[in-house]
Amino acid sequence: MGAVVTGSTAVPVLSGTQRAILAAYTELIEELGSDDVSYRVIARRAGIAERTVFRNYPTRVDLLLATAAWIEATLFAREESHSIFDVPLAIRDAMQRYDARPELAHVVAETAMRGVNGAAPSPGRAQLERLLDAEVPSLDPAHRRAVIAALSHLDSVGTWVTFRREFGMDGRDIADAAAWAAEAVLDGIRDRVAP
Repeated sequence: MGAVVTGSTAVPVLSGTQRAILAAYTELIEELGSDDVSYRVIARRAGIAERTVFRNYPTRVDLLLATAAWIEATLFAREESHSIFDVPLAIRDAMQRYDARPELAHVVAETAMRGVNGAAPSPGRAQLERLLDAEVPSLDPAHRRAVIAALSHLDSVGTWVTFRREFGMDGRDIADAAAWAAEAVLDGIRDRVAP
C-alpha cells in the first residue's frame, strides 16, 4: 500500500523517564484497561519510584492526555500521503490498526471526543488541505470545506469507535465502510484534478 494520509500528532519532547512512564501505562492499558491502573503499578512497570510518576503527571487527566498523545504519535503514527486520492487506502489502513489495538484506540478517541487534548481535534487536516489545494485547486471554498470536513471526520479514531460501538461492525467492515465513504467523497472531484 502507498503512503498514508495524515501526519502525526505533535507531541512535546519527552524525557526518557516520561517515555518510560507512557510506555508502561500503555502496556498496562492493553492488559488491564485504563481505569484499573494505579500510579504504583505504572511506576513498578516503568522501573521508577511512584513519586516520579506524580512529579511528571500530577493528575490522572495529565497522564491520560499525555498517554493518548503518545499513542497517537507513536503506535498509530502514519506516513504522509502524496495524493489526496490515497486517503481512502490510508483510512482503511488506520481503521485496521485501530481494530488491532482496541483498548488504545478507545483511549485516544475518548480523550479527543472530550475535547481535552487541545485545540487540534483533526491533526491531519492541514495535510488534507495542502494536498487538495495542490491537486484540485479549482474547488470553491464551500466545496473545499465539505471535502476536508468529510475526510477529516472519516480519518479519525472516533469514526472507528462509532462504527464499532453503535453499529457493532467488525474491523474489516469498518475499514471497508470508511474507505468506501472516503472514495465517495473524492469521486465528485476526480474530474477536476489539475493537469
